[in-house]
Amino acid sequence: MVLNKLGREIPNVYAEKKGVYVSETENIKPFTEANREINPVIPGKGKLVESIREAIKKTGLKDGMTISFHHHFREGDYVLNMVMEEIANLGIKNLSIAPSSIANVHEPLIDHIKNGVVTNITSSGLRDKLGAAISSGIMDNPVIIRSHGGRARAIVSGDVHIDVAFLGAPSSDEYGNVNGTVGKATCGSLGYAKVDAKYADQVVIITDTLVEYPNTPISIPQHYVDYVVVVDEIGDPNGIAKGATRYTKNPKELLIAEYASKVITHSPYFKEGFSFQTGTGGASLAVTRFLREAMIKNEVKASFALGGITNAMVELLEEGLVDKILDVQDFDHYSAQSMGRNENHYEIDADMYASPFNKGAVVNMLDVCILSALEVDTDFNVNVLTGSDGVIRGASGGHSDTAFAAKMSMVIAPLIRGRIPTIVEQVNTVITPGTSVDVVVTEVGIAINPARQDLVEHFKDIKVPILTMEELKEKAYSIVGNPDPIQYGDKLVALVEYRDGTIIDAVYNVD
Repeated sequence: MVLNKLGREIPNVYAEKKGVYVSETENIKPFTEANREINPVIPGKGKLVESIREAIKKTGLKDGMTISFHHHFREGDYVLNMVMEEIANLGIKNLSIAPSSIANVHEPLIDHIKNGVVTNITSSGLRDKLGAAISSGIMDNPVIIRSHGGRARAIVSGDVHIDVAFLGAPSSDEYGNVNGTVGKATCGSLGYAKVDAKYADQVVIITDTLVEYPNTPISIPQHYVDYVVVVDEIGDPNGIAKGATRYTKNPKELLIAEYASKVITHSPYFKEGFSFQTGTGGASLAVTRFLREAMIKNEVKASFALGGITNAMVELLEEGLVDKILDVQDFDHYSAQSMGRNENHYEIDADMYASPFNKGAVVNMLDVCILSALEVDTDFNVNVLTGSDGVIRGASGGHSDTAFAAKMSMVIAPLIRGRIPTIVEQVNTVITPGTSVDVVVTEVGIAINPARQDLVEHFKDIKVPILTMEELKEKAYSIVGNPDPIQYGDKLVALVEYRDGTIIDAVYNVD
């Protein structure tokens, strides 16, 4: 085993192959962009094919290749399961799949793993029964967990080479011009799919809404696309918003949101033209509402809002409180439609959003970001992947990307969930290193990273209780007791890449 800078044990074979995490910038170096094969399309040759099965055959997909999908339909996605069923029926085995993330709805992957169709997975996260199955050790090879920026980096640099990308599209024309704002299952931004379309050897567009040529606006252009398939349904629009746009009435979440809003509005960054990313979920959406009131009261407008976009952020744009939205993913129907009607709502791809290896990602320009956590430890390290039982049930997302790049990163979390402490001595799995986190906000008060003495000094008079992480942990443990250590097995089930491609943590099996 090799110990990385955070003291996490990394198996030798992977430490030698990928390197181990040292710091946020140690491995950011010049590189040569990946190449891909292109099959030119001559005049008169069409791209429409009759079925997903025919498209798979035409791509020449075979054992051992890598395929990709996007997760913009979230829990409403039908595409991944449809494609994998046809691939299994064709008898193709030993595939690596590289979806931008995996949702509960993708549970059929368990059978494809057991049958040998899928032997390698890289994803932002895993949930529900699939996460539990992976944690039990059903795969021979560990899943590679990457952040959204880390995935874009891996594709652009060639660490991940996609042979065929199967991309669901709310609308397409017969030549493959695609957007996410027109159609029966609109998802808005196709920010993750755009990277796959640009770097995959072959691209198959799967749509349920075929429109006249040329389909505009164009998110994915025709010269990236090899084949177009029309199916009855690509997804359920209601599944896109599932769980993401819940407006909370929970007093604990509202108090966290109120404290978080006070930290933002009393920070040195809250001024005309500031920028922010707030995320989804009850407390995060409540922060946006508190922030809106403060912006109106103080006559402060934001230059841009970033990231996964919700209706709350679109409302700020339409009220004139935010000048522009830069959007890599939408979390509800209202925001998905906004990009089609608001000229200042812009679609960006995941590379531009958060890759550490490009010439300047948008996250680098963020003033403030608000992030969630399953656990935060006394060194400010954050876990958003594994539960208190060690089972994989979350996703890396853009957590480490925005936490490092923003001028002030805030992690909001309750002190305890049920009988489980959120503030702990040591997190089960490190996704974001504590050196990237500036302020932790709970319902009993905030903790400021001692490394940010400028913020410690700035917030000395703020009307919010200020504690240390040790004090927050002791408060949590005094309520629910010290957590029992997790009994892990000795089988490696997942490796967590930091956004630069080095290994920041390893996850082992649990029964």
